[in-house]
Amino acid sequence: MDLVQVFTDLDARPWAEFEHAYGSAEDVPALLRGLASEDEEEVSSALGELYGSIFHQGSVYEATAHSVPYLAGLAAAGVQSLELLVLLGGIAESEDERDGEAAGGCRAAVVAQLPLILPFVEADDARLRQAAVWTAARTGAAEPVLPVLRRCGEREEDPLVRAELLAATALLDPAGAASAVTAGLDAGEPAELRIAAVLGCLDAGLPWTSVHHDAVLSLLPLRPLVADRFDEDRAEPLRHIVDTLLGRGTAADREAALSLLDAALRSPDAEARAEALWAAEEACDCSREAAPRLAGPLIRLLEEPSSARPALTVVDKLGVYAAPAAPALSALASGGGDLADRALASLVRIDPERATPLLARDLPERPTALGAACRFRDGEGVEPIPYHPELLTAVRARLTDPDLAGNEPIRLTWLLTGWGERAAPAFPELLAVLETFPVLVPRALAAADPAKAAGPLREAAVSGPEEGRSAAARALRGITGDSGPLLTLLAVELSGRDLTRLREAARAVDGPDLDRAVLLPLLRSALATDEDRTTSPRMDADLEIALALWRLTGDPEEAVPVIARVLARTDCEWMRWTAVRAARAAALLGPAAASLRPALEDGLAVPERAPSTALALLAVDPSGQDRTALADAALISAERDADAMGALDVLAALGPASLPRPHLDRLTVLAERDRRVWCPGRSGSAAETDARFQEAARALLRTAGAISAGPAPAPSTTD
Repeated sequence: MDLVQVFTDLDARPWAEFEHAYGSAEDVPALLRGLASEDEEEVSSALGELYGSIFHQGSVYEATAHSVPYLAGLAAAGVQSLELLVLLGGIAESEDERDGEAAGGCRAAVVAQLPLILPFVEADDARLRQAAVWTAARTGAAEPVLPVLRRCGEREEDPLVRAELLAATALLDPAGAASAVTAGLDAGEPAELRIAAVLGCLDAGLPWTSVHHDAVLSLLPLRPLVADRFDEDRAEPLRHIVDTLLGRGTAADREAALSLLDAALRSPDAEARAEALWAAEEACDCSREAAPRLAGPLIRLLEEPSSARPALTVVDKLGVYAAPAAPALSALASGGGDLADRALASLVRIDPERATPLLARDLPERPTALGAACRFRDGEGVEPIPYHPELLTAVRARLTDPDLAGNEPIRLTWLLTGWGERAAPAFPELLAVLETFPVLVPRALAAADPAKAAGPLREAAVSGPEEGRSAAARALRGITGDSGPLLTLLAVELSGRDLTRLREAARAVDGPDLDRAVLLPLLRSALATDEDRTTSPRMDADLEIALALWRLTGDPEEAVPVIARVLARTDCEWMRWTAVRAARAAALLGPAAASLRPALEDGLAVPERAPSTALALLAVDPSGQDRTALADAALISAERDADAMGALDVLAALGPASLPRPHLDRLTVLAERDRRVWCPGRSGSAAETDARFQEAARALLRTAGAISAGPAPAPSTTD
């Protein structure tokens, strides 16, 4: 093809009516022409913009399908052939179709261009042959593609092209590829082909055997063998192999994956161990059995200088099985530099008593460890490292540093707040930095010495730095009951337009000591008007205002319409968390919000919203619910890793003993299967949050009599 042919009808298409990631596709013709420019910068810019618009982060659009014939024509004309073949392959394999594009429409558009793509498998340039094979396979069109690829395979000698051909065959004809991928495992074949054969065996669903195990170990490290392949999903082959085996869900495949990782972690090659650590991290995130199975070799790597740093990341995911790592972590933490800081952070998590003296000794040089000492857990408040007099002394010394900045003052004041009155010796240092950190210090002052804090906090609330007055007023009210300064500040914040401050102010309206005559008109006037944009911050602020009105008046009459309006405006994916908060607000009102039942019921079909919706329905209309349907919606939410802990709250509210056997069986699977339950929005690692879920799920099952009350398994300390 020549460029005249390629662009014959380009301007005849109504591009302005087509959509891509950034709206109208009227810019696409110029970008397509830019690909054929003699200016390298223009070519590079056009290619980048096309990736960003018609193939944005792997998504395809209406304009994408209309662009495909021109992309294929340009490639056939010798214009950026390699780059455009790869782009066409990505478009063909995308399943993320946006903006009204018919299902499979973009893939069909690429299939229609196979007559221009397939001739490249005969190209002189091996890289072009490889790209053509990969792209043709992404179309899934086995009938026209496989015969061409088989003919090509009979004479192909380049290892990478042969690897791509083998992978394409396994993808397009899994059953028929069994003999080819098995033959590719032969030790006499090139390494690139052998790893493609291993991956092809997985794609074909073949059983994992010792032959595969030995082949992988003999080829480590694997990453360089696929570095020049086009399949990004397999850019980390060992990780992909482990994920695939674990995903099969059988005990044999799980043992195969963990046995492979165990052996790879013990490899004498540092690069091989690095790959194994990366794969082990993923395994520990998704498999409950991975941590006890791999703890020994992982902990041993802490003593290997070239592997200690990456091993720390994985050791953090071992949960209770990391306990035997304490001596090795302590040795690393006793050294210097960033590695010592990271090791001490890990030690803080698994053995805080051992970590505290080391943190006290080196506090200025241990920012990561200090952060680990100040964790939150699911919004329940600060869980500081245990109080230690040496650490208190070190914290006091840090507070006197004139260069104190960044996250450190936040963390130091969190520690002192968590220690309460044991932190009283630090009161002078806190008072000295009250004006420097006016938002952070008030809570710590009130916790350390409530009697001494009242005067300074009253002064700070009235005449201190403006940004800290609210924090001081809240702390003052907490220790003295004096709400005067807070009332003054709430009146100002409720009159403003800053939605974050407005939301926080409404949340603080929570007691009879606050003047209703002042606050009620301010709260009412702060609600959204018809002219306000419907945004999550605006809706979140309205929910807090509605609850504040209810708390002040004891009457839900004003709150219910506000919650109803929020529910009506949040029936879309990007506002689902605001819808969750609306459901929680309705639950607080109880039966007085019964009129919200129809608006709430829509949320049961959305896994992220289902648990909060079910709890709200139980609260507003306890006797009118299909309790089996609520339990089913909650379990679906947990099974899809949407809101697993919320699902348990629903099952507990329904009464585990009343759950039918099929529901208990599903909960048992969640509690006892190998794959971890993901708990988004909860603090801690995947292992920690899953352990909390598993413990709570087992408790519900014991209440229902579905499982016996046995002891938890002991941590493994063997290597």
